[in-house]
Amino acid sequence: MKRRWLAAGALLGSVGAGSTGCEKRAQEVRGEAELRQSVQQMMPAVERATHLRFKQRPVVLRRTRAQVRDYVIHKFDDDLPPAELAGAQAAYRLFGLIPDSLDLRRSMVDLLTEQVAGYFDPDSNALYIPTDIDPSQARVVISHELVHALQHQYLNLDSLVELKRQNDRRTAAQSILEGQASLAQILVLMPEQRIESLPNFWDLRTALGAQQQGMKVFGSAPLWLRESIIFPYLGGAEFVRWFEREYPGKQPYGALMPISTEQILHPARYAAGDRPDRLAFVSPSPDTVRYEDGLGEFEIRLLLEQYLGDDSTAALVATGWNGDRYRVLGRGADVLVWYTLWDDAASGARFFRGLERAWAKRRSGGAAVRRSEIKQLVLSGVPVVRLVDAPARWSGWRHVPAIRVGRAAGKPAGKSPPLGIHQRAK
Repeated sequence: MKRRWLAAGALLGSVGAGSTGCEKRAQEVRGEAELRQSVQQMMPAVERATHLRFKQRPVVLRRTRAQVRDYVIHKFDDDLPPAELAGAQAAYRLFGLIPDSLDLRRSMVDLLTEQVAGYFDPDSNALYIPTDIDPSQARVVISHELVHALQHQYLNLDSLVELKRQNDRRTAAQSILEGQASLAQILVLMPEQRIESLPNFWDLRTALGAQQQGMKVFGSAPLWLRESIIFPYLGGAEFVRWFEREYPGKQPYGALMPISTEQILHPARYAAGDRPDRLAFVSPSPDTVRYEDGLGEFEIRLLLEQYLGDDSTAALVATGWNGDRYRVLGRGADVLVWYTLWDDAASGARFFRGLERAWAKRRSGGAAVRRSEIKQLVLSGVPVVRLVDAPARWSGWRHVPAIRVGRAAGKPAGKSPPLGIHQRAK
């Protein structure tokens, strides 16, 4: 559920160790004429920071907070039509990443309205700055959004964020866009700052999250929503910093664009060309297929962290991810079938044990009308963990939907033991 527009969140004033210096330098910006002047003055610094040249100057306009909210609603509904939204909401409820009582659309709109300090709209080639923005933040937001405007002149942004039901790949793409903008804004506002001397960006999320707790909507949002908002900025900035050091003179676009959050989290995996295997459901289901997608390593981390209560343990258990795919089935969207692939037997077994512990907490005290089953399998030589969570009387228990594994380019083909080897049931 990624935006088709690119926003500077309220967190941007805190990205990197240089935020205090940025605020001290910030000059109050009033009126669209002064905004245009600020954009004009900042464009050369943005070009130097990104090693790209503007082909045209973007428009900059002011919007009231009510207009910002209207825009958020329009783009959210455009990105997630009602049927897609209902399916995604059902999926995240079944995983337990959001409470059953949470209205995902309302929560996301409220959260984004609170967090957005400015945004770039590719459709109009315009930067929009809210009229109620703190003057000390204006330069921070403009520097960030100018990077998105520049990216738009070299990339088809819509093609990246409109990937259908490829959640993890979209998150990786958004992390590049937001990460590059977050890194560049530091260079623009603090040209004397040595990027390599800054702390690990992703490690800043705890302190940043504590700062954000002062924001009512963010502070009360589930872990998945909070971390998903922060990750593209901080996780993306850390990856882009590594990329610029390892691939000087190149841009992380096109064929060099990361395709998974695993690559964002583990740059060495990116450098080694480690690509996730492909999964596809193959057997027809008598149930209605309400939704289908994957979580990816980052969201699997969040799932484990939520129930195991330890981010370092969650990170370890999720390491070795090699692809995943789930389906939400049933007219009531009450059946979850989820396959995860792993690099080797050890990582698959580690995840199996971790998921057992997490899901036991997920379903602790639950009604006996539901049943959960977690199994270890080997498909096409690939270690697999399958989770099925459904009503106890679900007719599909006898014929759980199957998947086909397609090996990623460059990976050796393994033998194909029959379905069910190393099976264990819960």
